[in-house]
Amino acid sequence: MTLPSFINGNRITLLHNGTEYFPVLEAAIEAAKQEIHLQTYIFKYDSTGIKIASALKRAAHRGVAVHLLIDGFGSLNFPEKALQDLLAAGVRVLIYRKEVFSFKLRRNRLRRMHRKLVVIDAGIAFIGGINIIDDHAELGEAPPRFDHAVKIEGPLLATIHMTARRLWMLVAWAHFKKRWIAHLELKPIVTPAGNQRAAFIIRDNLRHRRDIERAYLTAIATAYREIIIANAYFLPGRHFRRALIKAARRGVSVVLLLQGRIEYRLQHYATRALYGNLLDAGIVIYEYQKSYLHAKVAVIDHYWSTVGSSNIDPISLLLAREANVVITDHAFAHDLKASLQQAIEDSRPVSRKHWRTQSWFDRLLNWVSYYIVRILQGILGYGQERTRV
Repeated sequence: MTLPSFINGNRITLLHNGTEYFPVLEAAIEAAKQEIHLQTYIFKYDSTGIKIASALKRAAHRGVAVHLLIDGFGSLNFPEKALQDLLAAGVRVLIYRKEVFSFKLRRNRLRRMHRKLVVIDAGIAFIGGINIIDDHAELGEAPPRFDHAVKIEGPLLATIHMTARRLWMLVAWAHFKKRWIAHLELKPIVTPAGNQRAAFIIRDNLRHRRDIERAYLTAIATAYREIIIANAYFLPGRHFRRALIKAARRGVSVVLLLQGRIEYRLQHYATRALYGNLLDAGIVIYEYQKSYLHAKVAVIDHYWSTVGSSNIDPISLLLAREANVVITDHAFAHDLKASLQQAIEDSRPVSRKHWRTQSWFDRLLNWVSYYIVRILQGILGYGQERTRV
């Protein structure tokens, strides 16, 4: 089992929602002098996307090497004209596994680039769950999506910068863009910037296939006081559920903050099929109601925290390229926990008693959805990817 490598001397700033994240990101792009790597699942050409695209074009105009990597499914609707405008401005744009119209249900089509990662001048990085998309789009009068990102400065940049460049080079080779592989030999700024200890963990299809899940499971297995997990798409496998239940049974307070609004019906009802066993074990579940929950974060024992792009479901944990940062720091954990507690106040508690009295139709809907998802998992080969901890 590979454990994450923790590095001291970092300064990690928690950013709440796109409201905080996008102004800081745009300012960092405007200040870039040499190189930008921006990798995102969704790049929507709405008011936010236009702002970020314009900042990238201005950076390219002043000679910055700008590398934009977007996912072929998540950014399927990115306008061709906007793409050509970026290329004409000097922005290097690559599409990860460009989606082609097809009805074929193949596992390869679900190997998406789901990470949200930005590295600027090898000195600042941003990691989290926030796509390049207007927080208020399609939400009407509701508050912005509940989500987080972090700004990272310090020695952890060496690993993050190397990872961003490696994926860019891999996709560039696949697109026969060898000339785009040439890059400045930037040395990451690794001088201490703070006193926080952190690790950068990814999920890929080679050496790091289970690193994120293992980091979660190790932290859960050693928890002694409290586990708070906020996750947008929560459909954990047997090992993950068992770890949470064992923690609750040994007296650890386990709280799950999950999606309350229906965004994807099949996923929503499949998740609810798991509620009974979790509630019976003493796990507390809240469903976030104020707006859409998009967070992928956790706080354990007021010390261990993670922020990133990985959901706790088969696609994120077994197929997609993801990126999380794990921080072991009391002050950071306090700030993230405060954010989650505020969200819990805007959530509906799921009562065990009420859950046990739900109608037969609701129970049937949940379990039919769950088994449809499990059958799809079997078709796509998820069952072959067992997790060993």
